[in-house]
Amino acid sequence: MTTADRDRITLAGARLVLPGGVVEGDRLAVGGERIAGLGGDTEPGDLDLTGYTVVPGFVDLHVHGGGGASYASGIAEEALLAARTHLEHGTTTTIASTVTGEIDEVARQAHVLSELVEDGVLAGIHFEGPFISHNRCGAHRPDLLRDPDPALVRKLVDAARGHARMVTLAPELPGGLDSVRMLTDLGVIAAVGHTDSDYATTLEAIEAGATVATHLFNAMPGIAHRAPGPIVALLEDERVTVELINDGVHLHPSVLDLAYGTAGANRVALITDAMGAAGMGDGLYPLGPLQVQVKDGVAMLPDGSSIAGSTLTLDRVFRRALTVGRLTLGQAVESLSATPARLLGLSDSIGSLETGKLADLVVVDSESYDLVAVMRRGRWVLGGEAFRTVGPA
Repeated sequence: MTTADRDRITLAGARLVLPGGVVEGDRLAVGGERIAGLGGDTEPGDLDLTGYTVVPGFVDLHVHGGGGASYASGIAEEALLAARTHLEHGTTTTIASTVTGEIDEVARQAHVLSELVEDGVLAGIHFEGPFISHNRCGAHRPDLLRDPDPALVRKLVDAARGHARMVTLAPELPGGLDSVRMLTDLGVIAAVGHTDSDYATTLEAIEAGATVATHLFNAMPGIAHRAPGPIVALLEDERVTVELINDGVHLHPSVLDLAYGTAGANRVALITDAMGAAGMGDGLYPLGPLQVQVKDGVAMLPDGSSIAGSTLTLDRVFRRALTVGRLTLGQAVESLSATPARLLGLSDSIGSLETGKLADLVVVDSESYDLVAVMRRGRWVLGGEAFRTVGPA
């Protein structure tokens, strides 16, 4: 008997959201770390998931912390707590985001985070800042911002020891376009964000290799009829994946509809952009070298000058997309799992419910879409004890 046979778990009766559509009352078998099969008749010993919906594990491209902890702390225990917090809310694949700081300090943080990538806790590192616009810096300390000199950008990428997945920068700054080209050559995603760029320069950045819009609409010029700015350039190009923060604070619902209507779910990645307060209550929390005040679940700089990330978890994003937004189950799953997995080059192993892929699963109530259980690599992280076993016929 193989290890996969000994560790076999079969879920029966659930609604499954598959790449080809939604299937009611189906069966999914897990063997070891992977999905071993789909379909077939229910058998004694199967777990009964009638009334529940199973979707692939969520993939967060952009998250700064959670559970009271920050990835920018440079402390491994804090990073582990943040990752665990989001895992228990359905994020089975995490890209840890840093925040603007002294270059040497961010490089030190990257070294710590890279060890957690090697341990399989994280899937990579995203550098957000310091290569961003003073005019659109948001919750980044202005005095620590730097132009995206390719040598400085390369220093951070090298500090990640091969685990840098994405760098957000403002392409209009000196060295911006050269850094986009360098990142593209290195196989690191160049993201346009916290930018004061115009339409033409944004197009140049895309031609140079930029493929992501960091939290589209936020921290960039709005759309004007004679000056469309970066938003239109990023939305209209099929090579660009756009991040959106769907918390009811960062974006109006009609703006989400606009993005989906223009780009489609296959180019939208729903993210949290969460800071340490995710999964916690109101209070004062660090975000890199800054302090953030959280009140009624909204994170702001204490002077009220800027939103400072979110307190979201991806299970809340998923539920909101279906209960407040106008997305279908398939669209929500695409934006929370398949699209970010494809962007990261991980579609062979995650992002959809298919035989042979890693058994990263999220189980939600089929009516309320509330989180019920989470499985990562074939092991229950949360809620597996909730399901009864199918008995003999």
